[in-house]
Amino acid sequence: MEFALDEQQRDFAASIDAALGAADLPGAVRAWSAGDAAPGLKVWEQLANLGVTALMVPEQFDGLDASAVDLVVALERLGHWCVPGPVTESIAVAPVLLADDDRAAGLAAGELIVSVALPPDVPRAVNADIAGLVLMAGEGGVTEAHTGERHESVDPSRHVYDVAATGASWQADVACAYQFGVLATAAQLVGAAEALLAGSVEYAKQRSQFGRVIGSYQAIKHKLADVHIAVELARPLVYGAAVTLQPRDISAAKVAAGEAGLLAARSALQTHGAIGFTQEHDLSLLLLRVQALRSAWGTAEVHRRRVLEAL
Repeated sequence: MEFALDEQQRDFAASIDAALGAADLPGAVRAWSAGDAAPGLKVWEQLANLGVTALMVPEQFDGLDASAVDLVVALERLGHWCVPGPVTESIAVAPVLLADDDRAAGLAAGELIVSVALPPDVPRAVNADIAGLVLMAGEGGVTEAHTGERHESVDPSRHVYDVAATGASWQADVACAYQFGVLATAAQLVGAAEALLAGSVEYAKQRSQFGRVIGSYQAIKHKLADVHIAVELARPLVYGAAVTLQPRDISAAKVAAGEAGLLAARSALQTHGAIGFTQEHDLSLLLLRVQALRSAWGTAEVHRRRVLEAL
Protein backbone atom coordinates (compact mmCIF):
# COMPACT_ATOMS: atom_id res chain seq x y z
CA MET A 1 0.00 0.00 0.00
CA GLU A 2 1.34 3.42 -0.94
CA PHE A 3 0.56 6.22 1.47
CA ALA A 4 1.39 9.91 1.11
CA LEU A 5 0.03 13.12 2.57
CA ASP A 6 -2.19 15.10 0.24
CA GLU A 7 -1.51 18.70 -0.75
CA GLN A 8 -3.85 20.12 1.86
CA GLN A 9 -2.12 18.20 4.66
CA ARG A 10 1.32 19.30 3.45
CA ASP A 11 0.14 22.92 3.34
CA PHE A 12 -1.27 22.56 6.85
CA ALA A 13 2.09 21.33 8.15
CA ALA A 14 3.87 24.18 6.34
CA SER A 15 1.53 26.77 7.87
CA ILE A 16 2.24 25.42 11.36
CA ASP A 17 5.98 25.51 10.68
CA ALA A 18 5.76 29.09 9.42
CA ALA A 19 3.82 30.27 12.47
CA LEU A 20 5.90 28.46 15.07
CA GLY A 21 9.17 29.20 13.32
CA ALA A 22 8.43 32.92 13.61
CA ALA A 23 7.63 32.62 17.32
CA ASP A 24 10.25 32.44 20.05
CA LEU A 25 9.47 28.89 21.16
CA PRO A 26 12.65 28.41 23.22
CA GLY A 27 11.84 31.61 25.12
CA ALA A 28 8.24 30.48 25.62
CA VAL A 29 9.35 27.08 26.95
CA ARG A 30 11.83 28.66 29.36
CA ALA A 31 9.23 31.15 30.58
CA TRP A 32 6.70 28.32 31.02
CA SER A 33 9.25 26.40 33.11
CA ALA A 34 9.74 29.47 35.29
CA GLY A 35 6.01 29.85 35.91
CA ASP A 36 5.22 32.49 33.28
CA ALA A 37 2.76 30.90 30.87
CA ALA A 38 1.92 34.13 28.98
CA PRO A 39 4.34 33.63 26.03
CA GLY A 40 3.30 29.99 25.71
CA LEU A 41 -0.40 30.89 25.75
CA LYS A 42 0.23 33.26 22.85
CA VAL A 43 1.58 30.26 20.94
CA TRP A 44 -1.63 28.40 21.78
CA GLU A 45 -3.61 31.34 20.38
CA GLN A 46 -1.70 30.92 17.13
CA LEU A 47 -2.51 27.21 17.12
CA ALA A 48 -6.19 28.03 17.58
CA ASN A 49 -6.05 30.47 14.65
CA LEU A 50 -4.57 27.71 12.50
CA GLY A 51 -7.33 25.29 13.51
CA VAL A 52 -5.04 22.94 15.44
CA THR A 53 -7.09 23.08 18.64
CA ALA A 54 -10.27 22.34 16.66
CA LEU A 55 -8.96 19.32 14.78
CA MET A 56 -10.65 16.55 16.76
CA VAL A 57 -13.67 18.52 17.99
CA PRO A 58 -17.01 17.52 16.38
CA GLU A 59 -18.47 19.90 13.81
CA GLN A 60 -21.53 20.54 16.00
CA PHE A 61 -19.22 22.40 18.40
CA ASP A 62 -17.47 24.36 15.62
CA GLY A 63 -14.70 21.82 15.31
CA LEU A 64 -13.13 20.34 12.20
CA ASP A 65 -13.91 16.68 12.97
CA ALA A 66 -10.61 15.87 11.25
CA SER A 67 -9.00 12.48 10.75
CA ALA A 68 -6.36 10.90 12.95
CA VAL A 69 -3.87 11.44 10.12
CA ASP A 70 -4.53 15.17 10.26
CA LEU A 71 -3.92 15.03 14.00
CA VAL A 72 -0.56 13.32 13.47
CA VAL A 73 0.43 15.91 10.86
CA ALA A 74 -0.15 18.70 13.38
CA LEU A 75 1.26 16.99 16.46
CA GLU A 76 4.46 16.04 14.68
CA ARG A 77 5.09 19.71 13.93
CA LEU A 78 4.26 20.72 17.51
CA GLY A 79 6.77 18.15 18.73
CA HIS A 80 9.36 19.53 16.32
CA TRP A 81 8.96 23.04 17.76
CA CYS A 82 8.70 21.83 21.38
CA VAL A 83 5.38 23.57 22.09
CA PRO A 84 4.77 23.76 25.86
CA GLY A 85 1.59 22.75 27.65
CA PRO A 86 -0.77 19.75 27.73
CA VAL A 87 -0.61 19.30 23.96
CA THR A 88 -1.64 15.65 23.82
CA GLU A 89 -4.26 16.03 26.52
CA SER A 90 -6.02 19.14 25.22
CA ILE A 91 -5.77 18.64 21.46
CA ALA A 92 -6.09 14.85 21.12
CA VAL A 93 -7.69 13.42 24.28
CA ALA A 94 -10.10 16.03 25.64
CA PRO A 95 -12.20 16.18 22.43
CA VAL A 96 -12.97 12.48 22.88
CA LEU A 97 -13.85 12.83 26.56
CA LEU A 98 -16.00 15.92 25.87
CA ALA A 99 -17.51 14.62 22.64
CA ASP A 100 -21.11 15.42 23.69
CA ASP A 101 -20.31 18.36 25.94
CA ASP A 102 -20.87 22.02 25.08
CA ARG A 103 -17.46 22.78 26.55
CA ALA A 104 -15.96 21.21 23.43
CA ALA A 105 -16.69 24.52 21.69
CA GLY A 106 -14.18 26.17 23.99
CA LEU A 107 -11.62 23.60 22.97
CA ALA A 108 -12.18 24.32 19.29
CA ALA A 109 -11.87 28.07 19.79
CA GLY A 110 -8.73 27.72 21.85
CA GLU A 111 -10.47 29.34 24.81
CA LEU A 112 -10.22 26.22 26.95
CA ILE A 113 -7.09 24.20 27.66
CA VAL A 114 -7.68 20.81 29.26
CA SER A 115 -5.37 18.47 31.14
CA VAL A 116 -6.20 14.82 31.72
CA ALA A 117 -5.24 12.03 34.08
CA LEU A 118 -6.03 8.49 32.96
CA PRO A 119 -4.62 5.95 35.44
CA PRO A 120 -2.70 3.72 35.50
CA ASP A 121 -0.55 4.84 32.54
CA VAL A 122 -1.31 8.53 33.06
CA PRO A 123 -1.57 8.84 36.84
CA ARG A 124 -1.05 12.62 37.00
CA ALA A 125 -2.23 15.62 35.00
CA VAL A 126 0.46 17.62 33.20
CA ASN A 127 0.37 21.42 33.47
CA ALA A 128 -2.88 21.27 35.40
CA ASP A 129 -2.02 24.67 36.89
CA ILE A 130 -2.69 26.46 33.58
CA ALA A 131 -5.55 24.25 32.41
CA GLY A 132 -9.04 25.70 32.55
CA LEU A 133 -10.39 22.19 33.11
CA VAL A 134 -8.84 19.05 34.54
CA LEU A 135 -10.42 15.66 33.82
CA MET A 136 -9.92 12.24 35.32
CA ALA A 137 -10.93 9.25 33.22
CA GLY A 138 -11.18 5.54 33.92
CA GLU A 139 -13.38 2.49 33.64
CA GLY A 140 -16.12 4.20 35.64
CA GLY A 141 -16.31 7.12 33.23
CA VAL A 142 -15.03 10.70 33.26
CA THR A 143 -15.21 13.29 36.01
CA GLU A 144 -13.89 16.75 36.61
CA ALA A 145 -10.92 16.75 38.96
CA HIS A 146 -9.18 19.09 41.33
CA THR A 147 -5.44 19.28 41.63
CA GLY A 148 -3.32 18.26 44.57
CA GLU A 149 0.41 18.03 45.10
CA ARG A 150 2.72 19.22 42.33
CA HIS A 151 5.60 17.02 41.15
CA GLU A 152 8.56 17.95 38.98
CA SER A 153 9.20 16.24 35.66
CA VAL A 154 12.51 15.61 33.95
CA ASP A 155 11.24 18.34 31.61
CA PRO A 156 10.84 21.45 33.81
CA SER A 157 8.12 22.80 31.52
CA ARG A 158 5.94 19.75 32.29
CA HIS A 159 4.82 20.15 35.90
CA VAL A 160 2.59 17.22 36.85
CA TYR A 161 -0.10 17.19 39.52
CA ASP A 162 -1.90 14.62 41.61
CA VAL A 163 -5.61 14.85 40.91
CA ALA A 164 -8.76 13.62 42.60
CA ALA A 165 -12.17 13.15 41.03
CA THR A 166 -14.91 15.55 42.01
CA GLY A 167 -18.56 15.68 41.05
CA ALA A 168 -20.67 13.32 39.00
CA SER A 169 -19.21 11.19 36.24
CA TRP A 170 -20.31 10.86 32.62
CA GLN A 171 -19.70 8.21 30.04
CA ALA A 172 -17.23 8.63 27.20
CA ASP A 173 -15.09 6.38 25.03
CA VAL A 174 -12.16 6.28 27.45
CA ALA A 175 -10.40 3.49 25.53
CA CYS A 176 -10.47 5.60 22.37
CA ALA A 177 -9.21 8.64 24.29
CA TYR A 178 -6.26 6.59 25.52
CA GLN A 179 -5.41 5.45 21.99
CA PHE A 180 -5.43 9.03 20.76
CA GLY A 181 -3.22 10.06 23.67
CA VAL A 182 -0.64 7.42 22.78
CA LEU A 183 -0.78 8.28 19.07
CA ALA A 184 -0.41 12.01 19.69
CA THR A 185 2.56 11.44 21.97
CA ALA A 186 4.25 9.22 19.37
CA ALA A 187 3.76 11.92 16.73
CA GLN A 188 5.40 14.51 18.97
CA LEU A 189 8.34 12.19 19.58
CA VAL A 190 8.90 11.82 15.83
CA GLY A 191 8.81 15.59 15.42
CA ALA A 192 11.23 16.13 18.30
CA ALA A 193 13.62 13.48 16.95
CA GLU A 194 13.53 15.16 13.54
CA ALA A 195 14.38 18.51 15.13
CA LEU A 196 17.27 17.01 17.09
CA LEU A 197 18.64 15.43 13.92
CA ALA A 198 18.35 18.68 11.95
CA GLY A 199 20.13 20.61 14.71
CA SER A 200 22.90 18.02 14.90
CA VAL A 201 23.47 18.02 11.15
CA GLU A 202 23.66 21.81 11.08
CA TYR A 203 26.11 21.86 14.00
CA ALA A 204 28.28 19.15 12.40
CA LYS A 205 28.61 21.31 9.29
CA GLN A 206 29.91 24.26 11.32
CA ARG A 207 31.98 22.86 14.19
CA SER A 208 35.67 22.28 13.41
CA GLN A 209 38.09 20.02 15.23
CA PHE A 210 41.66 19.15 14.29
CA GLY A 211 41.34 21.42 11.28
CA ARG A 212 38.24 19.72 9.82
CA VAL A 213 34.49 20.19 10.25
CA ILE A 214 33.30 17.34 12.44
CA GLY A 215 30.65 16.39 9.89
CA SER A 216 33.40 15.13 7.62
CA TYR A 217 34.33 12.35 10.06
CA GLN A 218 32.84 8.95 9.31
CA ALA A 219 31.91 8.38 12.96
CA ILE A 220 29.66 11.45 12.93
CA LYS A 221 28.21 10.63 9.51
CA HIS A 222 27.31 7.10 10.53
CA LYS A 223 25.85 8.20 13.86
CA LEU A 224 23.54 10.77 12.24
CA ALA A 225 22.66 8.38 9.41
CA ASP A 226 21.47 5.87 12.02
CA VAL A 227 19.23 8.57 13.53
CA HIS A 228 17.82 9.43 10.10
CA ILE A 229 16.98 5.76 9.49
CA ALA A 230 15.32 5.42 12.90
CA VAL A 231 13.16 8.51 12.35
CA GLU A 232 12.17 7.47 8.85
CA LEU A 233 11.23 4.00 10.08
CA ALA A 234 9.19 5.34 13.01
CA ARG A 235 7.27 7.95 11.01
CA PRO A 236 5.39 5.52 8.72
CA LEU A 237 4.49 3.40 11.75
CA VAL A 238 2.89 6.45 13.36
CA TYR A 239 0.98 7.38 10.20
CA GLY A 240 0.03 3.77 9.62
CA ALA A 241 -1.36 3.58 13.16
CA ALA A 242 -3.37 6.75 12.45
CA VAL A 243 -4.93 4.95 9.48
CA THR A 244 -5.80 1.68 11.24
CA LEU A 245 -6.32 3.00 14.80
CA GLN A 246 -5.62 -0.51 16.04
CA PRO A 247 -4.23 -0.62 19.60
CA ARG A 248 -1.43 -2.98 18.49
CA ASP A 249 -0.33 -0.58 15.74
CA ILE A 250 -0.52 2.46 17.99
CA SER A 251 1.60 0.77 20.65
CA ALA A 252 4.17 -0.35 18.08
CA ALA A 253 4.33 3.23 16.78
CA LYS A 254 4.87 4.60 20.30
CA VAL A 255 7.73 2.18 20.93
CA ALA A 256 9.43 3.00 17.62
CA ALA A 257 8.97 6.74 18.08
CA GLY A 258 10.38 6.57 21.59
CA GLU A 259 13.44 4.63 20.42
CA ALA A 260 13.99 7.09 17.56
CA GLY A 261 13.70 9.98 20.00
CA LEU A 262 16.18 8.43 22.42
CA LEU A 263 18.70 7.71 19.66
CA ALA A 264 18.31 11.24 18.30
CA ALA A 265 18.81 12.71 21.77
CA ARG A 266 21.92 10.63 22.50
CA SER A 267 23.45 11.38 19.11
CA ALA A 268 22.67 15.08 19.38
CA LEU A 269 24.34 15.29 22.77
CA GLN A 270 27.38 13.36 21.54
CA THR A 271 27.64 15.57 18.45
CA HIS A 272 27.32 18.83 20.33
CA GLY A 273 29.33 17.78 23.34
CA ALA A 274 28.67 19.12 26.83
CA ILE A 275 27.42 22.44 25.47
CA GLY A 276 24.27 20.72 24.26
CA PHE A 277 23.06 20.00 27.78
CA THR A 278 23.59 23.46 29.24
CA GLN A 279 20.39 25.33 30.04
CA GLU A 280 21.47 28.18 27.77
CA HIS A 281 21.47 25.94 24.69
CA ASP A 282 18.13 25.34 22.97
CA LEU A 283 19.07 21.71 22.35
CA SER A 284 18.56 20.97 26.04
CA LEU A 285 14.84 21.77 25.73
CA LEU A 286 14.34 19.01 23.16
CA LEU A 287 16.55 16.56 25.04
CA LEU A 288 14.40 16.90 28.14
CA ARG A 289 11.14 16.86 26.19
CA VAL A 290 12.04 13.57 24.53
CA GLN A 291 12.87 12.01 27.88
CA ALA A 292 9.51 13.09 29.30
CA LEU A 293 7.46 11.98 26.29
CA ARG A 294 9.08 8.54 26.13
CA SER A 295 7.31 7.51 29.33
CA ALA A 296 4.21 9.66 28.85
CA TRP A 297 1.01 7.75 27.98
CA GLY A 298 2.63 4.42 28.73
CA THR A 299 6.24 3.30 28.92
CA ALA A 300 7.95 1.26 26.23
CA GLU A 301 7.46 -1.82 28.41
CA VAL A 302 3.72 -1.23 28.61
CA HIS A 303 3.37 -0.89 24.85
CA ARG A 304 5.66 -3.80 24.03
CA ARG A 305 3.43 -5.93 26.24
CA ARG A 306 0.35 -4.73 24.38
CA VAL A 307 1.92 -5.64 21.05
CA LEU A 308 2.93 -9.07 22.36
CA GLU A 309 -0.56 -9.77 23.69
CA ALA A 310 -2.06 -8.85 20.31
CA LEU A 311 0.09 -11.35 18.38
